[in-house]
Amino acid sequence: MSTRTLAAPAAVIPPAKVSFKAQMLAVREDAIIQAVNRLLAEKGFDLMTVDQVAAEVGIAKASLYKHFPSKEDLAAAAMVRVMQRAQAFLAGLPDHARPLDQLKAMVRWMLTLQLAGEMPSLPHHNSSLRTTLVGNKAYLDGLMQVSDQLGGWIEKAQADGSINKSLPPVLVLYTLYARACDPVLEFLKAGGQHSDEEVIALVLQTCFEGLNAR
Repeated sequence: MSTRTLAAPAAVIPPAKVSFKAQMLAVREDAIIQAVNRLLAEKGFDLMTVDQVAAEVGIAKASLYKHFPSKEDLAAAAMVRVMQRAQAFLAGLPDHARPLDQLKAMVRWMLTLQLAGEMPSLPHHNSSLRTTLVGNKAYLDGLMQVSDQLGGWIEKAQADGSINKSLPPVLVLYTLYARACDPVLEFLKAGGQHSDEEVIALVLQTCFEGLNAR
């Protein structure tokens, strides 16, 4: 009867246990980011105040500053969360779909978030906020990943004739990004003549088909 040497089983290292305090801090930070997101969507960066965020969450402003040292850091955290949601959405899209359909799906997602009051509204020009965002690695990494994926679809859509080949791809990308803060949605919704789905369909149509008569 032959014998063989059996390797000793590898030691199982249990995952590090997260302390109750750390869990509570994470929950509070998540609540803060959600509040910031809502206020940025409702008021915009310039009108949002740290006092409003603290009141929305139900904590003292001093406690808020323990998580985020400035208003700019609060806005940056909200933008990081949006980028994470965008990355998750893009990862869930079917690989076999046409590039144009992928782009339309992404824009539809952005419009849906905006109508739901979940898309942060940031100023076009704000040096302090821009400096904070440029220095935020998580935000920049997310923006680059999303932009690279959309840029690839734009180039493929131009190659198959779905998007005008004479347009610089970066122009198309910025045009799609601009839909995340498109005021047309608010105007159409306030008019009360269209449902949210109809508003989204109208904006998608003008975004991808233009205003020319067919």
